[in-house]
Amino acid sequence: MAPAGDRPGYWGPPTSTLDWCEDNYVVSYYIAEFWNTLSNLIFILPPIYGAIQSYKDGLEKRYIAAYLCLTAVGLGSWCFHMTLKYEMQLLDELPMIYSCCMFVYCLYESFKYKKTINYPLLFLLIAYSIVVSIVYLNWKQPVFHQVMYGALVAVLVLRSVYIVLWVYPWLRGLGYTSLTLFLLGFFLWNVDNIFCDKLKGLRERLPPVVGVLTQLHAWWHILTGLGSYLHILFSLYSRTLYLKYRPKVKNRSRSHDEDIYPKPRRHRPWMHKAILQPF
Repeated sequence: MAPAGDRPGYWGPPTSTLDWCEDNYVVSYYIAEFWNTLSNLIFILPPIYGAIQSYKDGLEKRYIAAYLCLTAVGLGSWCFHMTLKYEMQLLDELPMIYSCCMFVYCLYESFKYKKTINYPLLFLLIAYSIVVSIVYLNWKQPVFHQVMYGALVAVLVLRSVYIVLWVYPWLRGLGYTSLTLFLLGFFLWNVDNIFCDKLKGLRERLPPVVGVLTQLHAWWHILTGLGSYLHILFSLYSRTLYLKYRPKVKNRSRSHDEDIYPKPRRHRPWMHKAILQPF
C-alpha cells in the first residue's frame, strides 16, 4: 500500500523525540512504521541462532552475551517503531550503547590467553553506559545519543583495522565486509533523514512494491543488523585463532569430521574447548 500520510493508529499520537520518514499507520492500524518494524527481524533471528550455536559449541559466555545484546537491540527497535512511544524509544537506543560496549569488551579481550576478566575495562564500559544513560534520560537530545554511540563504533573500527592489518590479515574479507555493510547502512540512514520529503514524493509516484524499496531506514536496519552479526563472527574468529581452537562440524557427505576454519599461519590446531569457558 502506497504511503498516504500519517494516519491515526492503535498506539495513538507519537511521544518519541524522533519520527522517521516512513508514514505512520499506512500498512497496519497496529504498527506505526510497518517496514521499519519488520526490518528488525535481522537483529533478532540470526543472533538468537548465533547464541544457541555458541552455547552448544561451548564458546565463551561473552559471545553468547554479545549475540543476546544484539537481539535486545532488535526487540527494542521493534517496539519503538511499532509504537513511536518515548519509553520504547529508550528501549531501542539505550541497548545500542550497552551492546556496543559488549562488542568492545569482546574485541579488546581477543588476545588474552589466560582465564581472566579485564576488570578495569569492564568497569570503564559499565561506567560509560551508566553515564550515557543518566545524561540521556535528563537531556533528551538524540544527537547526544548518536555521538556517544558513534564513539563506540569508532573504537570498534580502529581495533578491527588493527587486527586485519597487523594480526590476522586473512580476516580482511570478513572484517571489511562487516564495516562496509555498516557504513552503507549509515549512509542510507543519512539520506533518509536529509531527503525525507523528496523520498515521500517519490513513493507517491512509484508502484507500491517499488516504493517499499525507498524505505531507507529499514535498509539501515538490515545492513547494520547484518554488519553487526558479522562483526561478532569476526571477533569470535579472532579469539579462536588466538587460542588455536578449531571447532569441527560433521560433513553430511562424508563419514569424518572436517574443520570449518582454514589453517591459520603460525598456529597449530590444538586446544581444548574448555579454554573458551570463562567470561
